[in-house]
Amino acid sequence: MPGTVLLLAASPVGRGCLVDAASVLPVLAAVPPAVLSGTDTANVVELADPLEPQAVLTRLRAAAAAPGPLTVYVAGQLQLDRRQRLPHLALARTTPSTVRYTALPWHWIREELRLRPSGATTLLLDLHADHETWQWLRTSPLDSGRNNAVYGRVAPPPARRAVAVPSYMRGVATILRSGHRPPPDELHQQALARAAADAPGSGAVTGADLVLTAPGPVAGDPHAVIAAAVRSGRHGDADAFAARHERAAAQAHGPASEDALHWAEVRADLAMFAGDPVRSCRSWLTVAEARLGAGQLPQAPAVEAAVDRAHHQWGRIRDAGPARELGAALAALRGRVPGRREGALDHVQRELSRLQTQG
Repeated sequence: MPGTVLLLAASPVGRGCLVDAASVLPVLAAVPPAVLSGTDTANVVELADPLEPQAVLTRLRAAAAAPGPLTVYVAGQLQLDRRQRLPHLALARTTPSTVRYTALPWHWIREELRLRPSGATTLLLDLHADHETWQWLRTSPLDSGRNNAVYGRVAPPPARRAVAVPSYMRGVATILRSGHRPPPDELHQQALARAAADAPGSGAVTGADLVLTAPGPVAGDPHAVIAAAVRSGRHGDADAFAARHERAAAQAHGPASEDALHWAEVRADLAMFAGDPVRSCRSWLTVAEARLGAGQLPQAPAVEAAVDRAHHQWGRIRDAGPARELGAALAALRGRVPGRREGALDHVQRELSRLQTQG
């Protein structure tokens, strides 16, 4: 089965740039796709200094939906948004005051990769953090999803007025250019060794870096069973399997527990894969209400993600009756959870007005 590779290198333009992330892309792009992926053939998507987080999300979502192994290479810098203090991958237009609107929330990566089976996704990361984010990382792990194998490093900010280079990712690319792709853990160790041998000040790995090694869970994870059922078109079986886990989690931990809500979210995604936007939208609305009812803030990433996904699925409903019903609920929820996209509530209200005129 062919693999998929996503190459993402991003950093702000101007004085806020900590690392010349895009400099590594030509080296990575020179590696044959099959070697980048570790499969016989592979499709490669390259994003160099993208401008809009939504554009990155679209490419990430498409890569996550592709069958077969997925390898994601990310070079860039992390910054916290000032409102929620959550890590974001800075993009070309990002400044400290606009992180929330111009950078890619790191939890979007985790969310988009959530339904992929264990062992099917590998992330190789070479990230630099500004001072504030570096302090935050000392007590908060960088969550990239429990089903994914993660390798790489996070480095502290370089010296003042200096711009670092992604030496770990350069090491990865140099090793792969030989035409041989060692197992990810070996590739990781070899890349660390190469980066450590770099000249001082070039962004080499030091004792201060946070080295990332988080191999994905072993086979047998229920998500792998669900993903296999979806790939074979057995959407009913996939939903029934997830429903059993949702009921078990609700009985063991309560219906508003994270375990139960996780399985509710899985079922909402399964409805999307089955081509049922009505059920998917309704499920996401229920999840959002449950999270808010449990005391989570409207700005919490999981709450915003649930409402955003409900909104996306609502836009795919073609039957006016369910669209009006769910649109009214979505509008009420958007009043409490406006999300990051300006005009989201206005969009729902305009579409509702149009639906009303259709009778």
